[in-house]
Amino acid sequence: MAHTNTARETLIELLHGVERFNTEVFPQNRDLFASLAESQSPDTLFIACADSRVNPSMITQTQPGDLFVLRNIGNIVPAYGEMLGGVSSAIEYAVSALKVSHIIVCGHSNCGAMKALLDPQASHLDKMPTVASWLRNAEAARAVLEATDVGPATVRSLSEQNVQLQIAHLRTHPAVAAGLARGTLTLQGWFYDIASGEVVVLDETSRTFIHVDEAIAKLRAQQADSATA
Repeated sequence: MAHTNTARETLIELLHGVERFNTEVFPQNRDLFASLAESQSPDTLFIACADSRVNPSMITQTQPGDLFVLRNIGNIVPAYGEMLGGVSSAIEYAVSALKVSHIIVCGHSNCGAMKALLDPQASHLDKMPTVASWLRNAEAARAVLEATDVGPATVRSLSEQNVQLQIAHLRTHPAVAAGLARGTLTLQGWFYDIASGEVVVLDETSRTFIHVDEAIAKLRAQQADSATA
C-alpha cells in the first residue's frame, strides 16, 4: 500500500505540473505556441538516450519547435534495413519531410545501456530480451574498444565509441546519404557529462572529442572559407 500511495503522489505532482504549465508557462509563451499550432520547422534532429537525466532542450537552451527529438535506449541508430521501424521512420521523416539541416547523436555519462554492453550479466540482460536484442546494434562499438588495446573499456569510452558507430549507421540511411551528397545535411556526435554539465563534440577528422569552443571555432573557420570560395 505504501508503494501505491507513493506512486499516486508522483502522478499527482505531474498533474500539478500540468496545472502550472496551463496557468503560468503557457500564458507567458502564448505567441510562441500560437506560431507552432499548425506546423513545425525544426533545424535539427537530436538523437538522444531515453535516460531521464538527459534533457536535450535544457542542454541546448532551445525552445519548443527548435529540435525534432528522437530518444531510445542507448541513443542507437540501427543500420538501414536492420530494424525498420520507429527510429528509421523518424530519421526519414525528419530529413525528407521536415528538411532538417543537422542530425546530432548525443551519448552521455553513466549510460545504463553501455553498462549493460560491458557487463550483460550484472545488468540482468537475460531478463530483458528485447533490450538485449536492441543493444546488438551497438556491439561493434565494444568490439572496437576491445581491439584497440588502450586499456580496460569504461562506460565513457564505450559511450563515445557508440556515438561514432551510430553516426556511421546514420550514413546508411538513404535519406541521410542523399542529404549528405547534396550538402544540405550535416552530422555531429556529442557526449554529455551529467556530473559536470560539459558537452564535448566529435571531431570526425581526428576521431576524437573536442571542447565546444574548439568545435565552434572550426565551424566559424569553415563558414569563412565558404564565404570566400
